[in-house]
Amino acid sequence: MSTTLTTAPLAALLDSLFEQANSAASSSLAMIPRSDRERMMTSKTEYRELYGHLKDLWLPVTRETGTLLYMLARTLRAEHIIEFGTSFGISALHLAAALEDNGGGLLITSEFEPGKVAKAREHIHAAGLTARVNVREGDALQTLARDLPSTIDMVLLDGAKALYKDILALLEPRLRPGALIIADNADYSPDYLEYVRNPQNGYLSVPFAEDVELTYRVV
Repeated sequence: MSTTLTTAPLAALLDSLFEQANSAASSSLAMIPRSDRERMMTSKTEYRELYGHLKDLWLPVTRETGTLLYMLARTLRAEHIIEFGTSFGISALHLAAALEDNGGGLLITSEFEPGKVAKAREHIHAAGLTARVNVREGDALQTLARDLPSTIDMVLLDGAKALYKDILALLEPRLRPGALIIADNADYSPDYLEYVRNPQNGYLSVPFAEDVELTYRVV
């Protein structure tokens, strides 16, 4: 049986986007000393400066992680998904494809770089998945603090790592029992990991693959 993920127009579009992402480079990033990059990755005040340097960098999920996101959303029969950190929309395309194949639903995704927002919307339109995605431009601490569905089935955290715990706090009251949270590069957010790995907070959480934290909402 075919899926939206593996057939036209999305399959060819993803091939093209991954090729572009693999060939892209950011000279401005190379100019930032590694120690400064590490500091800004974990800072709640300097993340805008860092991601300003990354405005031309794709920062996509891998093909394998994208497929995993699709599979998890299908298995959950997700209807409402939240994504923090749209970038150029590759992960959003995988999640929207899952919603399409689930029979409907909405992905709400947030990105503060206007150029990336425009490109993500362009890619989502090209895939024929506009009806499944609401791309919000601005600081996610504001854009994801309003107009959310009453229940959330799945969350992808892939924006400024220092904000993971703060974003989770916004969404937590709406997470349904059994919801999944996937956090990319969560090692840069130790306060988030400490919180979700404590069963007293209502989660079960484990590291998955090299740089992904998979968290299950128990209650």
